[in-house]
Amino acid sequence: MQTPTSVGQTQTYLTTDELSHRIKYDSRTIRDRLKDSVLIEGRHYIRPFGGRKTLYIWEAIEQDMAKYSRLGGQAIPMASGGALHA
Repeated sequence: MQTPTSVGQTQTYLTTDELSHRIKYDSRTIRDRLKDSVLIEGRHYIRPFGGRKTLYIWEAIEQDMAKYSRLGGQAIPMASGGALHA
């Protein structure tokens, strides 16, 4: 599902299963290991209407995956979007 943002860009919202197909991780790994440690609520995913369902924001995840892979694992991602360099 794509929705326009206020600046004219679109955001693609994915379920856990849809995200697992795109990044080749098991759905359980996303829920149990990545969510709330690497994937940050408000940046990488939302819970619409305060419910239990989680929708992942593909563009933010794709951007951060590319950014941190270029760093070669030498940085720890921070909730603010920055990185702590080891």
